[in-house]
Amino acid sequence: MMRRRELLGGLLTAPWWASDLYAQATQGLPPLKITNVKVIGTSPPPGYSWVFIKVETNEPGLYGIGSANNLYLTWAVKAALEKHMAPFWVGKDPDRIEDLWQSNHVRSYWRNGPVTNVIQAALDSALWDIKGKRAGMPVYQLLGGKARDAVPLYAHAGGPTPDACVESVQEWMEKGFRHVRVQMGGYGGGGFIPPGEGSRPETGFNGKAFDEETYIDTIPKLFMHVRDKLGWDVKLLHDVHEHLTGWGALELAKRFEPARMFFVEDILPPEQIDYYKHIRGLTSTPMAMGELFTHPHEWRPLIANRLIDFFRGRVGMIGGITQAKKIAALCEQFGVRTAFQEGGENDPINQLIAYHVDLSIQSFGIQEENAFSDEVYEMMPGAARIRGGYLYGSDKPGLGIDLNEQIAAKYPLRDNYRSANWTTVRGMDGSVVRP
Repeated sequence: MMRRRELLGGLLTAPWWASDLYAQATQGLPPLKITNVKVIGTSPPPGYSWVFIKVETNEPGLYGIGSANNLYLTWAVKAALEKHMAPFWVGKDPDRIEDLWQSNHVRSYWRNGPVTNVIQAALDSALWDIKGKRAGMPVYQLLGGKARDAVPLYAHAGGPTPDACVESVQEWMEKGFRHVRVQMGGYGGGGFIPPGEGSRPETGFNGKAFDEETYIDTIPKLFMHVRDKLGWDVKLLHDVHEHLTGWGALELAKRFEPARMFFVEDILPPEQIDYYKHIRGLTSTPMAMGELFTHPHEWRPLIANRLIDFFRGRVGMIGGITQAKKIAALCEQFGVRTAFQEGGENDPINQLIAYHVDLSIQSFGIQEENAFSDEVYEMMPGAARIRGGYLYGSDKPGLGIDLNEQIAAKYPLRDNYRSANWTTVRGMDGSVVRP
């Protein structure tokens, strides 16, 4: 190990590509093989449902960890790993990341989906972790080295009223955040008719109902109120969460122009992405899209035709570091920036794989803020930390994070089938409004 570190110290000053660094740092070491894949499910407080893998090798003590996080299909992911994918990986060479990515991609024959993609990302992340540990380098060095000093984040502000939203934004600004997303009363907030009010069918749905026109009228006024109170130093974002029709998206984007948004996210559901060419022709409001994307046919035309300004995929849901680097390169060619979606129920491993990509790409734009409970930080030493609006990894070799299996076992995996209820927003007539 000392010989490897001494060799690396000299190599880091040489003008060679990362692949050459890796080859030199591992020269003389025996060939690697995957010997075992542990599948670890855990539900630490306050209520996560996570599935991790630990890919073990024939080199004593050398393993990599990855995340197959899908809150809504947790048990399906775990079973697919245990019964189908993990046995396929045993015996393979973990150094051949691209080859294993491609092999894994066609292993299930049908490509791209919310189960196969997170499994793909879990293996990919673990392999990059192994490669970085073996070379004695953080993963971002293997990806080409730093293109920036740290990763800026956007924060999540909100409240039940415009004034409460202003106070929330101000609190984040005081913590050092320059980019703040604002929601009034959650997703769709500002567009709901209270339970029992308004014109409704004689029987049936009587809960709070989403009304598109109300939302379009309310939300731009909210952002002008924030501007009036806090000025123009803060960069403002908003997540529509796909609730609108095509005409509604056009109208809202136009009304947002006076607020000079940093971006408006997911103004349309993925089924209606063709409307983006009309939005681009009518307004200068920057558009971010991709939280629900799983397939290149969804993001490729939006990027290649410059119809969006930010790609919003989750690195774990699009297939991991290997795929994210390719998308970032595509974005760079067409002037689109990344804004990886790493908040909410996501985990510290997925946060870090996005971080390593962010550090090494030119097309980076922003990353979503996400902090975790004390129990999670204890369970996952080396998790990234947030300071002054920036994300900082540990700079240890590999991903820089580990998973304490003993602590994880204290929180047995549980999957609350009600976790998806929040996605079922309804209109006045009781019909589902797509998230």
